[in-house]
Amino acid sequence: MVLELRKSVISEARAFVEMECSHDTKGFVIPYSLEKHASLIESNDVIYLSLYYENELSGFIILSQESQEVVEFRRIVVASKGKGLGQLAIKEMEQYCAENLNCSKVWLDVFESNSRGIYIYKKLGYTQFKEAFYEGKKLLFMEKTF
Repeated sequence: MVLELRKSVISEARAFVEMECSHDTKGFVIPYSLEKHASLIESNDVIYLSLYYENELSGFIILSQESQEVVEFRRIVVASKGKGLGQLAIKEMEQYCAENLNCSKVWLDVFESNSRGIYIYKKLGYTQFKEAFYEGKKLLFMEKTF
């Protein structure tokens, strides 16, 4: 299985909105508008990486480099679930962070109701370090050092 991470471009933003609004994703992310995705892709505040599987846009990742060593893994959305693309994308993202951003730690937050995501993060070596609430829903904070 070959998955390629590419720097995202504004023309992909509409597809990102559609992916976030799909029935099996919208309960786990807070969707962004087309305008917000476009402005973030253009900004230097975050790093957007598009996931290409068999040369087709299949998802995206949003990262934010907090410091030299630490990256916040803000979002992953995969269009086609159950194929292992998300796990592969996370492994590729970690490699990207180590090689291109020279970081040694990635952290994320995930809604407690996202059991599939939590299972995958734990399987890939992420451990929980705190909890918080967002609009009444419990968020788990997880991290991985490499």
